[in-house]
Amino acid sequence: MSDEEDAEQAALKARLQKLDAALRKVDVEQAAENAPPPERKGFARAMRIGLNAFSEFVGAVLAGGLIGWYADAWLGTGPWLLILLLGLGIAAGFWNVYRLAKPKGPDEDSQN
Repeated sequence: MSDEEDAEQAALKARLQKLDAALRKVDVEQAAENAPPPERKGFARAMRIGLNAFSEFVGAVLAGGLIGWYADAWLGTGPWLLILLLGLGIAAGFWNVYRLAKPKGPDEDSQN
């Protein structure tokens, strides 16, 4: 390589390093701009817990109702197993919501 090519390579390398530094700076600035504000983090946690509680309640009620419906159809017992298992599903749903919503002590945080 000639001295002229070496100078071009050095200039190109310097431009690439400058561009890389500028891109890293923009990435850091965009990450800081896109981060949720601290007050939104609590809202997101509350929404996550609320949706989890809702899905656990609905899932327990649906499971109890479906099992009762099919058990009644299979055994021919009329609506009695549906009523019984739907009631158990509702009770299980409320228990799940209570379990999720109750305050956690310091010893329970380490278990979950």
